[in-house]
Amino acid sequence: MEVLYFAWVRERIGLPRETVETGAETVRQLIDELRSREARYEAAFADLSALRVALDQELSDFDATLSGVREVAFFPPMTGG
Repeated sequence: MEVLYFAWVRERIGLPRETVETGAETVRQLIDELRSREARYEAAFADLSALRVALDQELSDFDATLSGVREVAFFPPMTGG
């Protein structure tokens, strides 16, 4: 699946996107897999309260299933103004 990173998440990981092979069933499990890769992922996913996730361009939550999902995007909360 394609995993996209935006804003400071992209800056911490150093990539705008990557293709990930995963056995994760939920977003939270995917995050755990990514965290275990190396310190830059651990830093990016250290505080999940400061992150949002979209599955196939629809806002979702960390307990959502990844079954059939082609794209996961991680980004900080957006503010209006």
